[in-house]
Order: sequence, then C-alpha cells, then structure tokens
Amino acid sequence: MIKITPSDQRHYVDHGWLETRWHFSFGDYYDEANQNWGVLRVFNDDIIKPGGGFDFHPHRDMEIVTIVLTGELEHRDNLGNRGIIKPGEVQAMTAGKGIYHSEQNPSSREPLHLLQLWILPRNTGNVPHWEQRHFRRGDRMGKLMPVVSGGDLPDTLRIDQDAQIYLSSLPEGFRATHSIRPGRKGYLFVIAGSVKLNGQPMQEGDQARAAEETRLELAADQPTELILLDLPELKAN
Repeated sequence: MIKITPSDQRHYVDHGWLETRWHFSFGDYYDEANQNWGVLRVFNDDIIKPGGGFDFHPHRDMEIVTIVLTGELEHRDNLGNRGIIKPGEVQAMTAGKGIYHSEQNPSSREPLHLLQLWILPRNTGNVPHWEQRHFRRGDRMGKLMPVVSGGDLPDTLRIDQDAQIYLSSLPEGFRATHSIRPGRKGYLFVIAGSVKLNGQPMQEGDQARAAEETRLELAADQPTELILLDLPELKAN
C-alpha cells in the first residue's frame, strides 16, 4: 500500500518570519488520524526569513534530525554546543532527559530552508547528544545514500532508534531501489524535481507513505532531490 499526499494538502502556516508546512499534527494543527507514521512523529518543511528563528526552548525524549537545504542555521544549546549548519550538512540531536536549544537564521539577507524530523526513541532518559556532519552531494548522485541510522549503517549519524534516513540526487532517467523488511514502513518526500514511486508519479513537495511493501522503486522524470525513511512500527505502550 502506498498513499501519496500532494504538496498542497500539507498543513500550511505563515507566521511572517516563518513559512512552514507540517506533515503531521503539530503546534495548533491537530488531526487524531495524522499523528505519526511508524516512529516518525514530525516532518516539518520550514522557511525562516533573515534574522528569524526559534529562541531557546526545551525538548525531551526525542531524536531530532535537521537537514539544511538552502541558507544557514545557527544552533545553540545549554550543553555549550554552538554551530552553523550549512547546505549538505545534517544534524542529529538526542534530546534524551532534557535539552534547551535555539535555532536561528543568522543571515540578514538570505532565507533559510530546512527540513526537521522528529523520531520517537527506543529508550527514554538518554544522555542528550548533538552531532552534525557534511555529506557530499556527489556521494548521493544516482543512488540512495544513508545519512542517519541506529548505528547499523557505517558513516552515518547515530540516533536511538532502528530507523534509517537516506538522501538522493537522481539525474533524469536514473533509477534507485530500496528493499524494506517485513513489518516496516517507508516514507518518501520529494525535495525538488519529480519521480515515480513504484510507477506512481510524485512532484516536488509530495509525500508518500508505504506499508506492506517489500520494494520501493524510484525513477526520476527530471533531476530530483529526495529523502527516504525506512521505519519500524510504533510499539504500543
């Protein structure tokens, strides 16, 4: 089963300093039937205007992955970490038993475009942790490149969950395939371009949720940037 949600069906909010599109219930948007996809709890597509951002705020017991598409993101937290995340870089933060951080667009001229994903962890009360890494675009050209995992995939950022995140740059006419183990879910987002997922067309900004599929076949109709998640089911408490 594959369900495709077109870009214009995402929940859209314009706060002036922030334009955001939410894939799941978040903030003042509530939909009981759209709380998560497996352990993926949040997928936000944010554009932050110059000088804007989120002041210090708390997180707890969540794995937070941030991917900068354009512009720069300045991160600060109460652990003393401070860094600039640039295009091509991915940040993974374990909120664990509690962390305070801020996220700002330090530029006075350029907007910041980022994706932020929240993934429910296997364990609660982890020691907070923050890490970022640059992944070269050339390394994901024509294939799916893993950037985040639970530690089972080499050269990836590590989170406390059996989940994998892949980035890909597919030239026109290129194909990529991903196999999914039984009992797991897939989640695809088209960052730019257009692609066919198991023969179904997807455009920029579209998302797809896959369940009970063993193989995801991607065929780019034009140069395409995408993100793919391989996720475990959410276990009942």
